[in-house]
Amino acid sequence: MNPEQLLDCERVAIQVAIGAGAMMRTARQAGRLEISTKDFSKDLVTETDKQVERSVFDRIRQHFPNHRFIGEESRFEGIGGEKGLTSEPTWIIDPIDGTMNFVHNNPHTCVSIALAVGGQPVVGVVYGPFLDKLYTARSGAGARCNGQPISARKNCRQLSDALVIAEPGIFKDPDDRRRDLANINAIVWKSHGLRCNGSAALQLCCLAEGSADALWHWGIHVWDYAAGGLILTEAGGVVLDTQGGPVDWCRRRVIGASSLELGQELSATLVEHLEFERD
Repeated sequence: MNPEQLLDCERVAIQVAIGAGAMMRTARQAGRLEISTKDFSKDLVTETDKQVERSVFDRIRQHFPNHRFIGEESRFEGIGGEKGLTSEPTWIIDPIDGTMNFVHNNPHTCVSIALAVGGQPVVGVVYGPFLDKLYTARSGAGARCNGQPISARKNCRQLSDALVIAEPGIFKDPDDRRRDLANINAIVWKSHGLRCNGSAALQLCCLAEGSADALWHWGIHVWDYAAGGLILTEAGGVVLDTQGGPVDWCRRRVIGASSLELGQELSATLVEHLEFERD
């Protein structure tokens, strides 16, 4: 896609994300959330998740009817069940990232919309309606929050100076929980501090705007971090595989960091590595 086409895609994604945020606010104000679980008790979904995703898909299709779509609730709807990213333009949507927060009236929840071309994100929009923050990026054009340029804290190059984000307690398998806690224990004593806000997309945006420095995440899905990952890289940060190499967006593991040196030190400090079925 040329720069003009990318700008058009970004404009559509922003409009759609703001509309989705309005749906989230309306549902929250009504106070009647229909909640169910997916794989296990901490993996929640609400009827609002499903409604928002349908709305986002429908609105984007009006502009780009020939593009592929991947969403958290419908997975690979409308593309013949073909998994993963291909060379085709593909919209990747998480209608409500941070559903647990949404259910508990915690403001750290958002809609995440990315467009990937050639298997790589080229447009990213993350909108937190309860924080009133709209993060945007497109390939080669930098990253913004509410229209203002943002940048990662690139002078943070070592773990001892870093505020690190982690997401503990998300695994149902006891061995995965043990490995997760081993990593947290290894990082917490080497870093400046450890934080958690419950939304992978917003966590990456925190790195992009310099309010945190690094994160790692296991079991993550492409819809959780495609948009936020692009926003971080366009803000001058890096997105890596947990073993320090290039990220594979469908491998379900990621390190984000404000600098390459910090990301590589974080990778080297992790004592356990987890594997999951690919998206």
